[in-house]
Amino acid sequence: MHVFALCLLGLASAAVIQKRDDFGDGEPIDEATGKGASILGTNQDLGGTNHQLDLQNPANLGQQSTDAGYVPNLKWSFSDSKTDIYPGGWMREQVVSDMPQSTDIAGAQQHLQKGAIRELHWHRTAEWGYLYNGSILLSAVDEQGRYQIDTLVAGDAWYFPAGIAHTIQGLDDENEYLLAFDDADFEAQGTTFMVDDWVVHTPRDILAQNLGVHASVFDSVPPVYPYILNGTVSADTNDTSTRVGNSSFVYHAQDHPLENIAGSGGTYRRIDSSTFPVATTLAAGIFSLEPKTLREMHWHPNGQEWLYFQKGTAQATVFIGGQKARTYDFQAGDVGVFPVNSGHYIKNTSEDEELIWVSIFKSDKVEDISLTQWLALTPHDVVATVLNIPVSVVDQLKTQKQVLISG
Repeated sequence: MHVFALCLLGLASAAVIQKRDDFGDGEPIDEATGKGASILGTNQDLGGTNHQLDLQNPANLGQQSTDAGYVPNLKWSFSDSKTDIYPGGWMREQVVSDMPQSTDIAGAQQHLQKGAIRELHWHRTAEWGYLYNGSILLSAVDEQGRYQIDTLVAGDAWYFPAGIAHTIQGLDDENEYLLAFDDADFEAQGTTFMVDDWVVHTPRDILAQNLGVHASVFDSVPPVYPYILNGTVSADTNDTSTRVGNSSFVYHAQDHPLENIAGSGGTYRRIDSSTFPVATTLAAGIFSLEPKTLREMHWHPNGQEWLYFQKGTAQATVFIGGQKARTYDFQAGDVGVFPVNSGHYIKNTSEDEELIWVSIFKSDKVEDISLTQWLALTPHDVVATVLNIPVSVVDQLKTQKQVLISG
């Protein structure tokens, strides 16, 4: 049974279209139709191809017969990004010049070793962060002098509105997190401001007068900002933060339940203004899918969906209207962007590995419309006539949004 039928009926045991061995071997050969031929260079030095990429992306070889028309590339891998390395950590990012279709959001991965500091800074954009490994100390100060010093563990998130001063320090031996910003052109001039960069470019007498210290204090300020630098774990922490409750910059996962969904085969955590009030320009969903589970067919009416795949392997077909659709294969470390209102699903293609990804929207809310629910709540005879299917099939459709359908 096709993915479409699987999604509509919510059948857990339905099989997907048979995968053809030639595509799985990295060859664009469809034995069923007689189309395609070998790529020279796959097994011999006769042509050029990256066979490992072909193996990872069978959909790009024409595997799905339902793909049609031109759909631009909607995928990027952080492994294709330039990694900037520093004492105590590294950073790599995806901006609009890497993936031009992503016009709402830019993203980055950062890694800090124990004690390493992402130096004091602020952005002209909002920053959303998700810690997926380790523990970090986060501190921030707003325009009213309210501040927050907080410890985050894996699974926690944070949000800083534009202009909020902040810094991050690694607490465990190795700490890694995802960042998202509500402007895709994150490398534009005037986006990020480092405190030491400002200090070193300000006259010493002005600094001395402003901070009430002797000018010689600033003789050792680095002439070039370090971005990430080694340090020792801060002992100057307290529990008197004044940004708390609904004004907190931090979302502690342990304080919030998972979403109660009708479907099965995984979990869904919503992190938007309904559960994290301070997050007004970036909303997120964190999904964990068991093997072969499907994120049901749906679309988002309020923004592009920017996705980061943290673990596992996935497949998604994106329908952009006008008889145009394209299937993509995703692995851990990949980023995708699905255009606003484009129909799509996401399926865990592994037989034995969990799939985890983060979806982010430039919005205050996560919103989606379920294909199955829409059809089930539309006059059944109308649906049957449009799709040329029996009314009895429409009668079986679930009126409650499933979100996930186990495989």
